[in-house]
Amino acid sequence: MTDTLKPRDAKDAEDAVRWALDHDKTLEVVGTGSKRAIGRPSQSDVTLNLSAVAGVTLYEPDELVLSAKAGTPLAEIEALVAAHGQELAFEPMDYGPLLGGAAGAGTMGGVIAANLSGPRRIKAGAARDHFLGVTAVSGRGETFKSGGRVVKNVTGYDLCKLLAGSWGTLAVMTDVTLKVLPRAETTQTVLLLGLDDASAVQAMSLAMGSSCDVSGAAHLPGPVAARMPLAAVAGAGGAITALRLEGVAPSVAHRRNALETLMKPFAALSHFDGADSVALWRAVRVVVPFAASGADDDRPVWRVSAAPARGAEIGSRIATQAGADVLYDWAGGLIWIALPPSGDAGAAMVRGALAEGGGGHATLIRSPAALRAAVDVFQPQESAVAALAKRVKDGFDPRGVLSSGRMWAGI
Repeated sequence: MTDTLKPRDAKDAEDAVRWALDHDKTLEVVGTGSKRAIGRPSQSDVTLNLSAVAGVTLYEPDELVLSAKAGTPLAEIEALVAAHGQELAFEPMDYGPLLGGAAGAGTMGGVIAANLSGPRRIKAGAARDHFLGVTAVSGRGETFKSGGRVVKNVTGYDLCKLLAGSWGTLAVMTDVTLKVLPRAETTQTVLLLGLDDASAVQAMSLAMGSSCDVSGAAHLPGPVAARMPLAAVAGAGGAITALRLEGVAPSVAHRRNALETLMKPFAALSHFDGADSVALWRAVRVVVPFAASGADDDRPVWRVSAAPARGAEIGSRIATQAGADVLYDWAGGLIWIALPPSGDAGAAMVRGALAEGGGGHATLIRSPAALRAAVDVFQPQESAVAALAKRVKDGFDPRGVLSSGRMWAGI
């Protein structure tokens, strides 16, 4: 059994890294471990558990800025900002249900380390775009700070952007600062009924290019829609294409009328208001149709990022070849794929379809540890990019102390 170090504060975290250096040990960096099953299986000697390095250290609602220690539960932060009529605009997803864990168990540091973004990413940007500042410990055992409390606060290289999405392989983040934004007064969702994948992507592309200011665009083919937790969606008897509008009520009403006029040539229309709209997008955000439950636990799940215009081509090809279930988010630019079990978790087929569809990134999100050790979990890098990634890793962590090999072997 791997030993665990549980620092109480940033100084303890720095001491833990220095201890690992002194004793030639490697560390697996985790918060609560809610995303521990993503990536190559850990080969580290000791787990560095940051869940006790928690608490909001600064919140100024009028300035739209919040700082929190890395182990602070995401649910706690979302409740705090919601009480002030604000939100994390990048709408971070919760991997708990998809991986068979508890919902709401993620941490603020984990959100940034994985660069988690939900359906609103197409309008508000990714988590890294809201990441203002960080205090962290490098693999050299040195504490450093980057950024601050405003957006334009960096001279030189923006280390926040580099750490976002690094999965704990470059540094141990102990405190992060984020931009928060006012929460929309109201939300409505226009629904298009019965579209095939290609027509849905065409409709979503038209909606995103319009003046309607759409903040979410997703397509659920019939079998996937049938597994949604909303009766009106599950009982629709076919595919659902959802377009979300948010803002003040008069604006949303005006934009909904314009959007429905634009979408009428594509399909029959319906809509969700208020709580139903919120529930629908929460289910899309956490990919409820692919949640681990009983017989579905062993289905590999892939997260594929591609050009939105090619999303239907890629998703439909994989669905036809393998009998996969597919869910489209980000107007077709994000494709969630649940495959039947196979010897390589469908890696060759998924990445082959992605290459034929113009390229992109495919990440194996859910699969047994043995398969994650045998196939590339993250998108394989071209040689020049791999060499650059290795130099960056060596700059932050020359002895490979921090979560080495989680993303790519040897890095």
